[in-house]
Amino acid sequence: MEGTTAVATDSRSREELEDVVIRFAGDSGDGIQITGSQFTLTTALAGNDLATFPDFPAEIRAPAGTTFGVSAFQIHFGSRDIRTAGDAPDVLVALNPAALKVNINDLRKGGIIVADEGAFTDRNLKKAGYDEDPLKNGSLSGYRLITVDISKQVLEAVKEFGLSQKEGLRAKNMWALGLIYWLYGRDRQPSTDWINARFGKRPEIAGANIAAINAGHSYGETVELSGEGTVYTVAAAPIPQGLYRTVTFPGACWPAPKPLT
Repeated sequence: MEGTTAVATDSRSREELEDVVIRFAGDSGDGIQITGSQFTLTTALAGNDLATFPDFPAEIRAPAGTTFGVSAFQIHFGSRDIRTAGDAPDVLVALNPAALKVNINDLRKGGIIVADEGAFTDRNLKKAGYDEDPLKNGSLSGYRLITVDISKQVLEAVKEFGLSQKEGLRAKNMWALGLIYWLYGRDRQPSTDWINARFGKRPEIAGANIAAINAGHSYGETVELSGEGTVYTVAAAPIPQGLYRTVTFPGACWPAPKPLT
């Protein structure tokens, strides 16, 4: 992360960054690609330049919780011209031990880890190849570690919608997204609109996903994660107005360098 200027936002100050690299990672059934695409949409509407790198697991799904089944989505965004999807992420969102195992070596030293400690069960740790819990043994002391029982939090947030536990847990990616929205001062409304449009015929599913986003965002505010470290903002990039096209290559999505005419 580059550029450090304190900027007053609401009742707390946010550190203004020139660019950020975030990687979302979890099991192939955790909705990681949707999470990444929603953060991308919100970031584009905020006026940042960006580049993304979706990392899909094999089409033949590996057993849940194993390193072979990890899905990831990386986005590099900033207030300047962004040409690549980034190298070492500044932030890693890990929804299970396997996601942490596969991606931790790429995270820059001093970077942020957001981990769903509710998924770090003995069974999942064993599947990922851990002999002990990395969230508790001090091995991650070189990073800013934010551990939340996202699984528990999301079930509490969506219980009013009458979903099964399995259906409720499917919204934990949206809870994590809401927390990252808060951490970087992103607007939740574009994702709310997208959810309502996608699940218009399933209002209980739409309501649960929106509640999960709002709960993740509120968690950051009420628990005051800023007390554990800095929160951030990234200003809009000086991008010429015009109609832009998203160009998708195998494994990566890059913004068009010039507006279409």
